[in-house]
Amino acid sequence: MDRVLHLRAIVPPDRTDAVCTALAACAGATNIVVFPDAARVPRGDLVTGDIAREAANEVLAELRRLGIERDGSIAVENIDLSLSDAAELAEERAPGHGDDAVVWAELDRQVGEGTALTWSFVAFLALATQLAGIAALIDSPVLVVGAMVLGPEFGAVAAICYGLTRWQPRRIAAALRALAVGFAVAIVITYVCALVSKWIGVIELDRLPDERPLTAFIYSPDRWSFIVALLAGAAGVLSLTAGKSSALVGVFISVTTVPAAGNLAVALALRHGSEISGSLLQLGVNLAGMVIAGTATLLVQRWVWHVVLRRKGTAVGGQP
Repeated sequence: MDRVLHLRAIVPPDRTDAVCTALAACAGATNIVVFPDAARVPRGDLVTGDIAREAANEVLAELRRLGIERDGSIAVENIDLSLSDAAELAEERAPGHGDDAVVWAELDRQVGEGTALTWSFVAFLALATQLAGIAALIDSPVLVVGAMVLGPEFGAVAAICYGLTRWQPRRIAAALRALAVGFAVAIVITYVCALVSKWIGVIELDRLPDERPLTAFIYSPDRWSFIVALLAGAAGVLSLTAGKSSALVGVFISVTTVPAAGNLAVALALRHGSEISGSLLQLGVNLAGMVIAGTATLLVQRWVWHVVLRRKGTAVGGQP
């Protein structure tokens, strides 16, 4: 029972009956409760209910059709524990399975955060890139993994994938800007730190070692780099759409975007030309692979869910 959502809506009184009728007609909605004139800002009736995750798009589409988000409010949250025969029955009646359902409004909000060029985004990316730069200097795979986990870039990648499936040029441009500016700032900071460290004697190398058996993969892209990026992009999008945030850690430690950026910065500081080009190519291969796979995964999910709803005879509400 971890795929049940709780709905809380502030509804203008003249539309309360219509909202309750719509919820009652939805196979995946139950435990509908009305508190007349309970809301003060904005004023209205408070309507709550439990809905199966796979029915969320249908419910949200109907509430939007009634203009509730414009004149009132709609909030949906996950329920950690629900002990209710009615809720179990609602899950059984709803088409498909909760793990396979994509709540598009929720995904839209999640990926929207990935387009924001915030101070924290740049700070995390800069810190991760500096860890990767140190990993390049001492040939440490442990620090490479740490840099991968710390890097926040997948949110922007997911926003690009979503923007491509919905064709939202502004969102795509904002996410690309966040990636470009974020990586540029992170690489410049790491480059400056590497130069200062060399001048004061912390870095005693004139150039990066030619042999780095444990971390050479971060500047030596091959066909496996692209294949891994494809798999990671698909897994990352699936973890977002299914609400399995723990799976994102596996995505973070699969691709070498941040390690490639860190290696690039250090290679620039130490004037190691061959690793500069290799790092740039590795960075591009990883980003391209994740975007391609993530976009394809969203398109497949949308198509599959259309098929599920048609077989169940349910209207395709809330689909992009």
